[in-house]
Amino acid sequence: MPDGLSDKAEKVYNALKQSGFTTEDKMITAEKVAMLAKLPKGMAISGLQELEAKGFAKRKAREKAAGYYLIK
Repeated sequence: MPDGLSDKAEKVYNALKQSGFTTEDKMITAEKVAMLAKLPKGMAISGLQELEAKGFAKRKAREKAAGYYLIK
């Protein structure tokens, strides 16, 4: 697991990694990330944004909801 992440970003990273959301064809919405990581949606989004800013996750805009996946 990457160093220097907040607790919420670590939970989000672990949830994505363990569930296999590691490629663009396997993306997940922020709402589902919140359920997997057992965090409120706002905290899950904050964790996703932190992972994206540090280069560990990617956000892809889609028609209804953006999808997220790990890239490292």
